[in-house]
Amino acid sequence: MSEWTLEYHGFDPAQEGLREALCTLGNGYFATRGAAGEAEAGEFHYPGAYLAGGYNRLSTEIAGRVVENEDLVNLPNWLCLTFRPEGGDWFNLMAVELLDYRQCLDIESGVLKRQLFFRDHQGRETTLITQRLVHMAQPHLGAIEWRIRPENWAGRITVRSALDGRVINAGVARYRQLASTHLAPLSADAPGDDTICLQVETRQSKLRIAQAARTRLRVAGQEIEGKRQPVEEAGYIAQEMTFELAAGGEAVVEKIVALHTSRDRAIAEPGFAACQAVARAGAFDELLDSHRRAWQHLWQRCDIGLDGGGRVQMILRLHIFHLLQTVSPHSVDLDVGVPARGLHGEAYRGHIFWDELFIFPFLNYRIPEITRALLRYRYRRLDEARHLARQAGYRGAMYPWQSGSDGREESQQVHLNPKSGRWIPDNSSLQRHVNAAVAYNVWRYYEVTEDREFLAYYGAEMLFEIARFWASAASWNAQRKRYDIRGVMGPDEFHDRYPDAQAPGLDNNTYTNVMAAWVLGRAVNVYDLIGERRRGELNDALALSDREVSQWMSIGQQLFVPFHADGVPSQFEGYEGLQEFDWAGYRERYGDIHRLDRLLEAEGDTVNRYKASKQADVLMLFYLFSAEELGDIFAQLGYPFSGELIPRTIDYYQQRTSHGSTLSRVVTSWVLARADRLQAWELFQQVLQSDIEDSQGGTTPEGIHLGAMAGSVDLIQRGHTGLEIRDGMLRLNPCLPEALGGLHLRLRYRGCWLELDLEGDRLTLTAPESWVGPERVMFRDEIHPFGAGQRLELHYSEEERCWQPNRDCP
Repeated sequence: MSEWTLEYHGFDPAQEGLREALCTLGNGYFATRGAAGEAEAGEFHYPGAYLAGGYNRLSTEIAGRVVENEDLVNLPNWLCLTFRPEGGDWFNLMAVELLDYRQCLDIESGVLKRQLFFRDHQGRETTLITQRLVHMAQPHLGAIEWRIRPENWAGRITVRSALDGRVINAGVARYRQLASTHLAPLSADAPGDDTICLQVETRQSKLRIAQAARTRLRVAGQEIEGKRQPVEEAGYIAQEMTFELAAGGEAVVEKIVALHTSRDRAIAEPGFAACQAVARAGAFDELLDSHRRAWQHLWQRCDIGLDGGGRVQMILRLHIFHLLQTVSPHSVDLDVGVPARGLHGEAYRGHIFWDELFIFPFLNYRIPEITRALLRYRYRRLDEARHLARQAGYRGAMYPWQSGSDGREESQQVHLNPKSGRWIPDNSSLQRHVNAAVAYNVWRYYEVTEDREFLAYYGAEMLFEIARFWASAASWNAQRKRYDIRGVMGPDEFHDRYPDAQAPGLDNNTYTNVMAAWVLGRAVNVYDLIGERRRGELNDALALSDREVSQWMSIGQQLFVPFHADGVPSQFEGYEGLQEFDWAGYRERYGDIHRLDRLLEAEGDTVNRYKASKQADVLMLFYLFSAEELGDIFAQLGYPFSGELIPRTIDYYQQRTSHGSTLSRVVTSWVLARADRLQAWELFQQVLQSDIEDSQGGTTPEGIHLGAMAGSVDLIQRGHTGLEIRDGMLRLNPCLPEALGGLHLRLRYRGCWLELDLEGDRLTLTAPESWVGPERVMFRDEIHPFGAGQRLELHYSEEERCWQPNRDCP
């Protein structure tokens, strides 16, 4: 098995949706699912294509109310390519006898390949070899190459190449009762002998989309100039080309496609730009060569090498691959966020959630320019966040749980429970903790990059407005002499209200309150950090005062955190009084109980009655902060914090969590990495399997889980190296799983690249001659000098239980 390829042998219609999602190709500007070119959308295939930031809004009447939803739009299908022998049918995998079928995603080069050998109803045997790419260097281009070889027959063959704008959004079964026709046809024509062009427009957002396709044929190395027959209808255009082919001969079909929209820069008009791009594009081989070089440069920055990694290594690279296809260096020039399900399908409607929290750490240490651009997506929507806060009765800025084109709250008002068939209220917009995630991401980006300009001119304003929100959301409780935050949801989406309560919302969610305290304290630090001049500008712009900032610190020291009688932090106030859940009985009854909320609702019950969580909630604190950092936050709040509290809290919630979110195992594996390395490794492997094996039973075909993918990579990058930055110092505390012999990676820290190699009890950190970072690094609790051009080699001493310099190191 190659550590650089995802391979499938044999065609399995039931697995096509999963394979299409996992074999998606993209470049940060647009992406296309790995559906076959000859396949049409139906029971087994879904050839979706998606533009970063390409949204449209439609309304549907459901259960007596009009529901409006904004979706990432399925673009015209540019993959359409098929053929037929004279007197035969158009090629269809379901209508032939497959003698051999292999599909390979080349992760290193970003190329999807297929090789088929089949027999049709007339006994004709044919070999078909295909390659496809979405160009990583030229973001508007995609390319396909087909090689058709008749093995035991000769005759006339007709090839059809098309652009199909009749598509709808139909990739998620539970959304199919909702309005889904987002595209209106504008024009279809053939501006050149070998070129067709299609233009459509989204119905509400008025995004104009143009695709141009240039199709060329070669037989025996000679280009065929034969007559092309046009096929046109509303929203669809094709060309058919007929030629003769001898038995054993080979026809090469090249289809180069360009995609432009009315939002692109430096173009006159999208249709002209698309036609111009395909006219100027090179042949498939030329595009393939430059595409591979672009991926080579990305892998030099982003690869993580594992000794003895095998399948784990392949899946880890697959996860990095899909992350870089969703957000790439091309994203730096776009006004886009990072969708939780990538550009790989229509689940979550292509919206941006808090998954950035799991995605940004990898980017911070590799291509921080992408993180900066994605944070500016949030900054540009700061005014909308302010409006949301005012509407809800708060000050400052309240970022939405689901964000799309303009930053308004896109969370659904109702959602369909497929177990009961009922539409039920959706209160997920009460997850105000997304605000804390935005602030956390701003600060962690600054720690790694020391980008003072970003912090002063973008980050600080977001932090101050988020701090202002938390201060206004906190209400004084005179009885306990603490501040409460009421009416929210924590990360655990099973609990959205108290049992039998009419109004949704929970009080004093521990994760929310602790994060709010951290944000308030960090905002005060940043207020001092940005300098007097910028502070004065923001004071004027935001009507901010030293007195208000002092109040933030006061509130951040007095927020209430609920605890169980045994000292374990409660998920929220009143959690301890809920009923214990019959986990064993329900597992025996249903098997898969990841979505326990749906099972109970179908029975007329509610998960709100039980100590049963969908995902890590309190444990998120141990994921986001080291024990030392968390100790500082609890000290700020005036609560005791001891090391032994961590394992007790982990054990308590581990027993009461269904892991119904793919992010949950990321968090739990992380927090167990040092206390229970075996269980942590088992959970890590489950994270790796979550998409490639579709362990949640049908969710991956709707779109990959990008947060879990990035989280799995970060478990290696930071979790097992113990990498963190605190007090301006780079710190490492390695704890490599026994199943891994070693790891090798590059890290970009404050503009310089570091080489990190970890093998067993030996660690090497190498700095370039250009190193301008701190002159010291910390390994566990030991500080070591570290300078430009130096190689620091350490070994772990079991006797001293610390990392020590290797005296043999030159």
